[in-house]
Amino acid sequence: MPAVPDDTHTEQLAVPLAASALSGIRRLSAVDTVRARISLAVDLGLLKPGEWLPGNDKIAAALEVSEITVRRALISLCKDGVLERRRGRGGGTRVVDAPPRSAVRETQEYRAVAAEVHGLIDQRLVLECGIAHLAARNADDTDIDRLDQLTQRMDQAADWAEFHSLDETFHLTIAAVTGLDAIQQNYARLLRELYRYYLPYPMQYLRGSNCEHHELVDALRRRDPASAADIAQRHVAVLHQDMFVGL
Repeated sequence: MPAVPDDTHTEQLAVPLAASALSGIRRLSAVDTVRARISLAVDLGLLKPGEWLPGNDKIAAALEVSEITVRRALISLCKDGVLERRRGRGGGTRVVDAPPRSAVRETQEYRAVAAEVHGLIDQRLVLECGIAHLAARNADDTDIDRLDQLTQRMDQAADWAEFHSLDETFHLTIAAVTGLDAIQQNYARLLRELYRYYLPYPMQYLRGSNCEHHELVDALRRRDPASAADIAQRHVAVLHQDMFVGL
C-alpha cells in the first residue's frame, strides 16, 4: 500500500488547477481539510445522523494525513456540534442526531473547485481506459489473482476508510500491470490529486463500485481489452455525478 505522505499541502501537483480555486484549497491547514471533508460528507448526507466514524488510524490512512491531525479535526468538529464523542466500552466518535448544516466554513473551498474536479475526472477517464486495455493484454495469472483478492477484501471492508485504502491499491496495481513506468507515475500523481477531494461514502455505494471491480478482473482474466476499457469507462465516468461536485 502506498505510504502516507506528510501533512503539508506544498507538494507538487499532479495536474494544474485554476490558480484561484487552488489557492483556496492550499490555504487550508491539514486539520481544516479533514474538517471540511467530513463536514461536507455530513452536509450531503453521505455520513448519516448517528453514524459512527472509523478509528482515527483508518481515517488518517484514507485521507492521507497523520492520526494527530485526525484527532484534532474530530475534536474541533465536536465543538462545532457536527460530531460527538461517546466514551466507555463501545464508544467512539459519531455524527450527532441532528447535525447543523454548513457549520464548517472551510467546506466552501471544496465546493468552489467543482470545475477543476470535473477536469481531473476527465483526465482520469482517459488514462483509466488505456490502462485497462493494456492490463488485459499484459496481466498474468499472478496479477489477476492479486486483483481478485483485493476485490474480495473490499467486499469484506468494514467501513469507507478501509475500502478507500484497498481501492487505491487496486487501481495502482492495475496501472503497474501495464509495465509502463511513465503511465504508472502519471496515473499515481493524477489519482493522488483527485483523492484530495475524496469524501466518506456510504458502504452501499462502495459495494456497488466494487461490483465493477469484479467485472474488470473478469475481463482481464478473459484477456478482453475492449470489455476492460468499457468497464473502466463506466467506472470513472459516474464520478461526474457521484463525487461531491455532482451531489
